[in-house]
Amino acid sequence: MEYKIGAKIKKLRKARKLTLQDVARETGFSPALISQIENNNVSPPIATLSKIARFFDVKMGHFFEEEEEERRYEVVRSDGRRVISRVISKAGTGHGYTYEALSFRKRNKKMEPFLVTVSERADEETLYNHDGEEFLLILKGKAEIILDEDRILLEQGDAIYFDSSLRHRLLSYDDNEVQVLAVVTR
Repeated sequence: MEYKIGAKIKKLRKARKLTLQDVARETGFSPALISQIENNNVSPPIATLSKIARFFDVKMGHFFEEEEEERRYEVVRSDGRRVISRVISKAGTGHGYTYEALSFRKRNKKMEPFLVTVSERADEETLYNHDGEEFLLILKGKAEIILDEDRILLEQGDAIYFDSSLRHRLLSYDDNEVQVLAVVTR
């Protein structure tokens, strides 16, 4: 399912009469990457989307909403998740992971839950940071998380909670698939 994340970013940018360069300068990403995201050529990683959402002062869920009605609760069936794929780095290389939004109709959330599937170990180890906090629970496989200079092995059932301002990256530990419940706050 396509979510037109790029079109929503472009709409926010144009409503504020900003150029690609303005957004790039304030978020730290290149104008070319912002343009690729706006044109739906690439889907931004969670950290990138979080920085863009913060810049525009919207919740990350804004990019996954399709309804205008406020809800007090939301049920998302396993076959109704919103799958985001083709996650690309700033350098244009693949990260080897997808993420599924586990809540996208509920507005004004204080947290954003995702199911992250890392299909292979990425060759590059670009680290990301953004405002907020993150909670990760390893559902399947072994993962390595990099937090600034620390490398931590996490196995199935292990969890970690950290300040997202730490530079971080989640990798497959042994090049096998890893599934992670990720909850991100803004």
